[in-house]
Amino acid sequence: MRVRAESPADEASVRAVHMAAFPSDTEAKLVDAIRANGNGRVSLVAEEDGEIVGHVLFSPVEVEGTQGLGLAPVAVSPGRQGHGIGYALIKAGIAACREQGARFIVVLGEPGYYRRFGFRPTHLGNEYGAGDQFMALDLEPHATASLNGVVKYGHEFSEFA
Repeated sequence: MRVRAESPADEASVRAVHMAAFPSDTEAKLVDAIRANGNGRVSLVAEEDGEIVGHVLFSPVEVEGTQGLGLAPVAVSPGRQGHGIGYALIKAGIAACREQGARFIVVLGEPGYYRRFGFRPTHLGNEYGAGDQFMALDLEPHATASLNGVVKYGHEFSEFA
């Protein structure tokens, strides 16, 4: 398995992975909308034997005028879940976000899963009213410590809320 940047030729396969991994087409539509608007900052695929089996996307978020990135969505083909593909995608994605100079990343997800990457519940607010499931990872020391607002995701997210 190798993780690499998504290419335009991967779009249909990425869509198929999201359609298979989730009970509705919401995540697939979200990815399409973020991509169409040019708002995907890091988009990686996991490939096995020439087949796309996973995808992760990071797009801009903002709090108090400070830019960060949001991890959403991440998907792995159902038959390949539990084999470390999601882990590899997220680790590579975090590294790519760091290389791009992102100050912090937020995610709304299962704390037990995302803690392994360094995400921790944050004092920052979110548009979804989530508690401990809303977490941040500071890529710069104390990047979110002085912020006290609500994290705003791109408008694509409100289209599918």
